Amino acid sequence: MEEPIDPFENLAAAGWRRIRTAGAFMSTAGPLWTRREGTSWVYAVWSTDAHLNPAGVVHGGLLATLTDHAISTVAWEAASRMPCMTVQLDTQFLAPVAAGVLVEARAQLVRRTSSLLFMRGQLRAAGQEVLVAQALMKVQKLILS
Repeated sequence: MEEPIDPFENLAAAGWRRIRTAGAFMSTAGPLWTRREGTSWVYAVWSTDAHLNPAGVVHGGLLATLTDHAISTVAWEAASRMPCMTVQLDTQFLAPVAAGVLVEARAQLVRRTSSLLFMRGQLRAAGQEVLVAQALMKVQKLILS
């Protein structure tokens, strides 16, 4: 009998790196994975039975969380690593996601003002677009005491 393939070993072999975010919310939603793609980063979660809703598909809350994480991280980089707060996140769920697939999140800056970032996000699973999003991010000023 063949040993089952560990999906995490396959992810690492494909260039994905697990992000260990001790105490952070994403560590409970994930685990979170990332890899470089050109000049940007892609974030991902391997969906498991723990991510399913009562209907048997990945919970929309996980998909929105992954989207917000990717958008926030790209916004943080675009804001010269200044903290950014999600002011608005609009999501459109396009297709259900099953357990046992990699859900990949990509984000990009669309427009920037002095204090706001207009962002776009997308999730793909099993080669299919499953969510699109738009977000408004507010750059937070650091206050030193």
